Amino acid sequence: MDFYMKLPRNGKEFVLFLAIVAIISVNIIAPVISGFEVGFSLETWGHTLASMPFLLVAIVAFVLLTHMPAEKVAAKITEETDSFNAKITITILINVAMMSVLMTIVGAMIATKTISLAPFQHFFYKWPRNFTIAMLTEMLIAQPVARYAMYRLHLKK
Repeated sequence: MDFYMKLPRNGKEFVLFLAIVAIISVNIIAPVISGFEVGFSLETWGHTLASMPFLLVAIVAFVLLTHMPAEKVAAKITEETDSFNAKITITILINVAMMSVLMTIVGAMIATKTISLAPFQHFFYKWPRNFTIAMLTEMLIAQPVARYAMYRLHLKK
């Protein structure tokens, strides 16, 4: 029942679900990571705000790229009898792991507006922090809000 009520059923609902998750994620994750990188200030927030449209495009592209592989890996890990929460948690974990690897590299290049080897050189130092921030944001805020929106939408239908 939860799968039917809390997840997208068609393409339009998937677009809405993706938009909710992406907008929440980029507005929380990017400023927090930037704050840890260069310090929390209004100037840092303003610089991050200027990069957000590009980050949003990258996030949507990477979600579309990683969605199916994450679903397939999660299906191999979980059993048919596992609960909705177990399956969703595993799927989010795999998806966030893939996304955080890509965004640790590409997000740094977008934020600095340069293509360099620096994100690769600092990857193992920065990725665990970025993964943790992204995982907490997805598990506690973005995904629950999007699933609630789907639930409300499906109740109306």
